[in-house]
Amino acid sequence: MAIVLQPGAFTLEQLQAIHAELHPLALHPDAQGPIARSAAVVHKAAHGDEPVYGVNTGFGKLANQRISQDDLDLLQLNLIRSHSVGVGEPLAAPVVRLMLAMKAASLARGHSGVRPEVIESLLAVHNAGLVPYVPSQGSVGASGDLAPLAHMTLALLGEGEMMVDGRRRPAAEVLREAGIAPLKLSAKEGLALINGTQTSTALALHAFFRFEPVLEAALVIGALTVDAARGSDGPFDPRIHALRGQPGQIDVAQIYRALLQGSEIRRSHLQGDDRVQDPYCLRCQPQVVGACLDSLRHAAKVLLIEANAVTDNPLVFAEGAVGEGVLVSGGNFHAEPVALAADGMAVAIAEVGAIAERRIAMLIDTSVSRLPPFLAADAGLNSGFMIAHVTAAALASENKSLAHPASVDSLPTSANQEDHVSMATFAARRLQPMIHNTSHILGIELLASAQAIEFLRPLASSKALEDAHALLRTRCAPMMRDRYLAPDIERATELVQDGALARILRTLDTPALWFPA
Repeated sequence: MAIVLQPGAFTLEQLQAIHAELHPLALHPDAQGPIARSAAVVHKAAHGDEPVYGVNTGFGKLANQRISQDDLDLLQLNLIRSHSVGVGEPLAAPVVRLMLAMKAASLARGHSGVRPEVIESLLAVHNAGLVPYVPSQGSVGASGDLAPLAHMTLALLGEGEMMVDGRRRPAAEVLREAGIAPLKLSAKEGLALINGTQTSTALALHAFFRFEPVLEAALVIGALTVDAARGSDGPFDPRIHALRGQPGQIDVAQIYRALLQGSEIRRSHLQGDDRVQDPYCLRCQPQVVGACLDSLRHAAKVLLIEANAVTDNPLVFAEGAVGEGVLVSGGNFHAEPVALAADGMAVAIAEVGAIAERRIAMLIDTSVSRLPPFLAADAGLNSGFMIAHVTAAALASENKSLAHPASVDSLPTSANQEDHVSMATFAARRLQPMIHNTSHILGIELLASAQAIEFLRPLASSKALEDAHALLRTRCAPMMRDRYLAPDIERATELVQDGALARILRTLDTPALWFPA
């Protein structure tokens, strides 16, 4: 299904659809007027006598160098060539799709001064399913994501490369095969294409969309661990959470109540259990995961605003007659909002994994869980989940290092002209290994909590949690004696990542975790 881009009006659902698969994109007809008016302002400035940054001057520290009218197009081409200096693995296709779509929508707001052909080129490449080769490293998240966006643009020009079936191919060949003419740049257009936060924003959205099912799975697995440890559902009492008023906490507590409703295991321990309070890893789940949910919801709002923003420089404000207006230099390319949002996401992702690791540690500690040591039926002869927990601890520790805020670092660039930068691109890019780590911690917890349930038979958990248990058992058998466990961890982690566990929440009368921000 085609998605109509109405500049400044992206929804989170549209961005998620573009991220998930190829959808044809079309520009709303109302955008044509503002595009033409801003392009006319730049055209007039390019043929005037006044120096205008990025139109007839050099860039950055070279802004005092005046460029002749004969070289204005070459100036833009040289800008793209000189800024295509990225290194590292290429960005994934979903990230590049978002970059193309967001850059087209941003330019179409009519404040960048580009001709319609520039936006048409971005949409044509996207709609043909072409993926420009964009190295993942080389941006400091200020003056825009210069290197990655330059690589994207170089492919549109036919001078860069495209990713085809996992291989790099000359962009000129791929464009020719797709029947797309290489873009030719005019005044300011190269600068408009590479100034902006579309790479860091796309990377942060990529992480947000990938973490959605992981967080939902964490709720199901956390509830299963509560029942496996014969924990109390008292800490999820709505009165507790209403008194605090934190929205994520209230929603998460409601989800835990729904997941645990009707559990025979819980009912069997309502009488005669001498434990007064459960460990924090069980009873504080709404407080911890709810706070993470609030942080992620805030990040979604920031990223949606940024996806709809105009973030290049200078900006064009058309006024009066055609060609009349001003170009105003500013700093919307500084990606601090994205950096801070990504740093908040990093902490949330790490904390979801950290509390899950603590639940695993609780389950294998017989003095706390009152289950067999290390969840082994014949402990001593069998080590059970002893070392699986060590893996979870290693991953949780890695996440602690990765969660260090990237935004507090700044290295001046461009001969100190660009003296404070956001590091947003790394802030967003580093979220992928963190999601990988947290997903595996949750996969290990799923195996451990399901194993614990085996020791409580014939008692059953709630319907929702028995569905989760049965889903795991379609891929992983109980571990009643030691065996090669790494393949089971991978299969359990797939359930965490692919949305299979998250779908269990859809069967319950619970609040939606995500929303149009």
